[in-house]
Amino acid sequence: MSAQASIHPTAIVAPGAQIPASCNVGPWCTVGPNVILGENCELVSHVVLDGHLIIGRNNRIFSFACLGIAPQDLKYAGELTRLEIGDNNSIREYVTISRGTKGGGGTTRIGSNCLIMAYTHIGHDSVIGDHCILANSATLAGHVTVEDFATVGALCPVHQFCRIGRYAYIGGGTTITQDVLPYSLTSIERNNHAYGLNKVGLERQGFTAEQLKELRAAYRTLLASRLNITDALAAIRESITIGNAGEHVVYLADFIANSQRGIIK
Repeated sequence: MSAQASIHPTAIVAPGAQIPASCNVGPWCTVGPNVILGENCELVSHVVLDGHLIIGRNNRIFSFACLGIAPQDLKYAGELTRLEIGDNNSIREYVTISRGTKGGGGTTRIGSNCLIMAYTHIGHDSVIGDHCILANSATLAGHVTVEDFATVGALCPVHQFCRIGRYAYIGGGTTITQDVLPYSLTSIERNNHAYGLNKVGLERQGFTAEQLKELRAAYRTLLASRLNITDALAAIRESITIGNAGEHVVYLADFIANSQRGIIK
């Protein structure tokens, strides 16, 4: 631990914790001996950092967040597992993120440039990509994957082993028990179904008119035709083969083909 780091006198920092001088540890925080902080991190107050935990640069962690805590898994027997967090994240009040389990690969991972809002829970062995938003009280069970630029709305429970595709948007209060299509809008207001393309979100991220046209055509085939998933996937693959679809449609088709839990259609 750097002797020059700004550490409030009420904070408890265990010997062995690595805290650069550029970090700020606020009042009543607890930092365990196996915690490594990157440059320019701030623990606002009452933050608990536990276990084998690596946190990147420029993260701001708000009051009563608990990161690197033991997984909520009856099979966990105290073995060495980890939580790894990237750069430039905002982790808000009362967020809980568990470290991994031996059976799930041993590591929970959070990417960079994410907003993780109050009361969110991220279970063991989950993987969160970059530029994700998890709104208030999003609840991710173990082994969940959230890909880049996805948004999980407030009060959304996500079942174990589900995958949320990149650029997906899930409306508040939606229960997720199967994989969420990339680029999609999925909401409880539409009976927990995907009901179209996340057009506004994609435009904000710089998708071109041609890319949106290609994705819209693929979504019409998948959601608006009378084809089952197998036949719809074949039709989408055919559009790729004849050159009417680009990389994003290829990714969409691969996502559907590789789904282990089935997709929300």
